[in-house]
Amino acid sequence: MRLPALAAALMLVVAGAGPAAAATTTDTYDYKLLAKAVPDECFAGIGLPYPAGPPCATGQSKVNQAYVWGLTKVGTDIWFGTGTNNNCLTSGATLDVIDPVLNADYVCEYGESQVAKTDSAIPPEIGDVRPPQVWLYDSRSRRNTNKSAEITKRSADDKYRLDHTIGLRAAGAFKDSVLLAGPTAEGYVNIFAFDARSHRYLGSNTFTQYGNVRTFLQYDNALYLGVGVGVNGMSGGAVLRWTGSAKSPFTFDTVASLPVQAADLTAYDGRIAATSWPAEGSVASADKMAGVWISPLLADGAPGLTTDDAAGWTQVWNARKYEPDKVIAATYGMGGVASYGGYLWWGSMHVPMKSTKVHQKVYPQDTDEAAQAQVKNTQRATAIFRGKNLGTADQKIELVYGTSQLPAYDPVTKAWAVQPTNYTPLFGKSGFDNPYNNYTWRMTVTDGKLFVGTMDWSYIVQDIIDGGKTGAPTLAQEKATSMANVAAPDPAGYGGDLWMFADPEQPATAITKTGMGNYLNYGIRNMIVDGTGLYLGMANPMNLRTDPADDVPEGGWELIHLTKSCK
Repeated sequence: MRLPALAAALMLVVAGAGPAAAATTTDTYDYKLLAKAVPDECFAGIGLPYPAGPPCATGQSKVNQAYVWGLTKVGTDIWFGTGTNNNCLTSGATLDVIDPVLNADYVCEYGESQVAKTDSAIPPEIGDVRPPQVWLYDSRSRRNTNKSAEITKRSADDKYRLDHTIGLRAAGAFKDSVLLAGPTAEGYVNIFAFDARSHRYLGSNTFTQYGNVRTFLQYDNALYLGVGVGVNGMSGGAVLRWTGSAKSPFTFDTVASLPVQAADLTAYDGRIAATSWPAEGSVASADKMAGVWISPLLADGAPGLTTDDAAGWTQVWNARKYEPDKVIAATYGMGGVASYGGYLWWGSMHVPMKSTKVHQKVYPQDTDEAAQAQVKNTQRATAIFRGKNLGTADQKIELVYGTSQLPAYDPVTKAWAVQPTNYTPLFGKSGFDNPYNNYTWRMTVTDGKLFVGTMDWSYIVQDIIDGGKTGAPTLAQEKATSMANVAAPDPAGYGGDLWMFADPEQPATAITKTGMGNYLNYGIRNMIVDGTGLYLGMANPMNLRTDPADDVPEGGWELIHLTKSCK
């Protein structure tokens, strides 16, 4: 089944979904764009050499820097690392799409990229990767400085590490050091260090024992980092505690050994809580599914977590507790997590079409009708949960936004049937009542409120549909079905959402549903606290949207400051 047909089936499910019912709040917020990615390459056609520029005498300008992927704050300094062409990398590495795609919004060249053609370490599925960048924004002078050249000029090893880092997914700061970390093309983890005071580059290191990295957490005089273990995180996960210094910035202790990749981290009830991403496999055991883990008490023994705590973590919840289809449950990830109002809150993450691809592999269908049903029934929007008394006999888990029933496949009858999730949502449907909200990307608390940033992939869907006219990639080889009379997403809803809980017992209020003023920002990838406000790192991979004279906003990452309005 071609990708447009997958989108067609998806539309049949989500068409007509209504807007979210939101609580009211007396607080209002203003936002200001502080910095934005600029074009960094010229594109003349799939597989063709890149002309000189920009400015581009031939071809068109392209912006590869797509995400503010790692974000941290030291005093008035905002440090962030970027990710490049992330939608192409996800489609390639996760969905096995390697046929080039070109539309008005973005191009994915995959193996036809000049990078893949000239660098044997870059496989076709991530051929659109470019070296990420390190930026330092001074909130006093409002100056944004690209620090990347300091890395590439240090040594050939440093340059190689940056060139082969898929993106700087995590950023953290502690004492006098700033660390930026990301997965590599070879399946390892690279970490780059800067001096927080002088801003001087300190060096880099490759950690071959780890294969993914997601989040730093500074808490109670310690800095922690969640990682995957083994090549590409295939062998489980860990939480590390930084034991380094500005003179020796690359030493860590393992304070959690997990069967799954550690994702986001937060402090909760005297412990550290971690959400997780699953081990690879079509059907995972409960301990290898995406879920929530809690550490031993930080007050036990030496301050903070130590190596003695590595085996003492407990899984308190996993995706199978909610998702009735065991194959789909194995494709869930867990994302943002925060402690708020006496509860630990977390949300699910669903790579678009990943559950469909895995389900097709496990249960291949013989007819177009059955394949369409498979597409329709494997789609999931993000669900928001909260829990208290975790890990005790009095543990209580509640569904905040989600659904009380979901379709599950019976391989014996080869039919789909609605099954209970064992939860009743408190405030609304999945995705904050938006079926295209597929990621809970980040949660954070400030000013007594919980903020939740999502990814909304509705804008991408119209490119998938249009892509069928020019040769879209395939997820399977079944015949494409008709696109006639398929309802498209509402353009008024394009762009990532930022939601706010002003009270833990009231529904959330939407701060934005349109990407903070740029509907090409399909997600709020990062948030860090600034007093009663937030710095927001946006995700925007629309790499061909670079013309400031047209009526479409520009692609590329954005750094935004959100503040409470003055009254």
